[in-house]
Amino acid sequence: MTDTLIKHPNTPAPDDLYDELIELHRGLSPEESQAVNARLILLLANHIGDPQVLSEAIELAKRTAK
Repeated sequence: MTDTLIKHPNTPAPDDLYDELIELHRGLSPEESQAVNARLILLLANHIGDPQVLSEAIELAKRTAK
């Protein structure tokens, strides 16, 4: 693991990942979709584990949400 957030494309098959994420939400209500997103975020955050990287990702997401 690095101690900085990787911001360049780093997924070998981004279109496949996108399709998998879309399929994850298929048939879910908005509330169920939000809940599954939250679980996925927490699982990935646990996998990353590095508080500095997670804080950097949170700040970047906050800045780009507007």
